[in-house]
Amino acid sequence: MNENIVSKIEELKKEKNAIILAHFYQPAEIQAIADAVGDSYYLSEIARDCKEDVIVFCGVQFMGESAKIMSPQKTVLMSSKNPGCIMAAMASEKAVVEMKKKYPEALTVCYINSTAEVKAHCDVSVTSSSALNILGNVENKQILFLPDRNLGGYIAEHFPEKEFILWDGCCVIHDRVDEKQILELKEEHPEAKILVHPECRKEIRDMGDFVGSTSGIIKYATNDDAQEFIVATEEGILYELERQNPNKKFYFPGGKGVIKCKDMKKTTLESVYNTLLNMENEVIVEENTRVNALNALLNMHKLSEK
Repeated sequence: MNENIVSKIEELKKEKNAIILAHFYQPAEIQAIADAVGDSYYLSEIARDCKEDVIVFCGVQFMGESAKIMSPQKTVLMSSKNPGCIMAAMASEKAVVEMKKKYPEALTVCYINSTAEVKAHCDVSVTSSSALNILGNVENKQILFLPDRNLGGYIAEHFPEKEFILWDGCCVIHDRVDEKQILELKEEHPEAKILVHPECRKEIRDMGDFVGSTSGIIKYATNDDAQEFIVATEEGILYELERQNPNKKFYFPGGKGVIKCKDMKKTTLESVYNTLLNMENEVIVEENTRVNALNALLNMHKLSEK
């Protein structure tokens, strides 16, 4: 790691009264310098409650938007230019409005991996770590879930008494995880346990010894007695897995670079430095959209805590 640029980033943080937040899928050197590292739910709490004036979000656009929605008085900067999310782009505001007309009685639930404009038309947002708890705390029998059909299907399996209408979207990174790749790894490492993110397809989830969010996967691997794990999620999680479990082995389907989100990997030490130096890549959410989207995020935190 370039210690010179790291020290410059630290100086700029103090000067700007800034905090750096990083998702588990970010590059290792970014997680190493972040003030907080976690999944979407944890980072949304930190962004909401932190005292700093400036938030540098090392993640993708919807994460920065969520921070701005919750804390409009703060300056939110993305750590790289245009870090999009293919899944979030699969649900447009217009299409969601039309779908809601078809299902007027449904509770509209959006994965946090959605745009601010989409959240503005939803009743509650969820993360992969909070979804089951939230859906267990709502009485509605009909659920319109977007944009991830895989996560939606996973949730639906836990609530057979509810009717789920699933949006036809997905995370292309998790959706490409292949059953054959996991079987090959299992043959090479027969004692390894299989850990799966719910954004994966059902046939992959059914292979898992554990299915859960990034934070859930890390917790399971840390607390379990097994020494080897096959991990079906974005490879950036390896940094935290190895940091907490230096004596355990982790394998990713397809090998290094296969389960990799290019947008998450746009962040570099240089881009973080330039973001703070020039106060660039600012997240702007139109006020009417922000106010309408706020309800979905407030309900996410409220229903998670019941």
